[in-house]
Amino acid sequence: MTATLFQERSKEPDRPRPNHHTSGVRILLVEDDRALAAVVEEALTAAGHAVTSVPDGASALATDANDLVLLDLALPDLDGREVCRILRGRQPDLPIVIVSASGTEVDRVLGFELGADDYLVKPFSIRELLVRIRALALRSGLDPSTDGAQAIGPWVRIDRRSRQVFLHDVEVHLTTKEFDVLSFLCEDPGAARRRSEIIEHVWGGQWFGPTKTLDAHVAAIRRKLEGGIVITALRGVGFRVDPAG
Repeated sequence: MTATLFQERSKEPDRPRPNHHTSGVRILLVEDDRALAAVVEEALTAAGHAVTSVPDGASALATDANDLVLLDLALPDLDGREVCRILRGRQPDLPIVIVSASGTEVDRVLGFELGADDYLVKPFSIRELLVRIRALALRSGLDPSTDGAQAIGPWVRIDRRSRQVFLHDVEVHLTTKEFDVLSFLCEDPGAARRRSEIIEHVWGGQWFGPTKTLDAHVAAIRRKLEGGIVITALRGVGFRVDPAG
């Protein structure tokens, strides 16, 4: 039965297939594996996102009005890396998640250098995919449920759209990297974040210095937001953020 269903789908013409919802993120799914695309599209739609699915690079480059792109690298017509480079050139702020069966350090670094915001290695779980999209949507100010703003306890508020942080309703100035570190830690308050995970998300894989640089950013955030949040260093792991008190 499953094989028959996939064969019937393969006879459909290759064209963008929008699946519209009233809320969520507008996602362009670029994946030539029809079976995988169908599963991912169904999961994203069930999560409240509007999905347009295309099977090749040319269709991806011809599709506009998207908030986020899930881009497979192994496309039948164009190199997915070239598609990523072109999309990034057109829309510098467009969040792009590369999806690839190759997860070597070289491949991931190259993906980030070409402009990807995240890199997901196949095979992956739907839960991981949804969490990564949620996190990227928060960082990019795309989450309609928060409108870009997030309260961390009663005293701290992060506005990702304007990249502002408030303590007791007074704006606190953070550097670009300080804001990115704080924003990433606050995507899931109370959760342990590994050093490597923080570095990859904040510096995009382009990290060549000692990890103590991350400690310096965390120390600065602690000092500036003292009394509002607590950032705990987890020995051998990384950091966790919680509301103060």
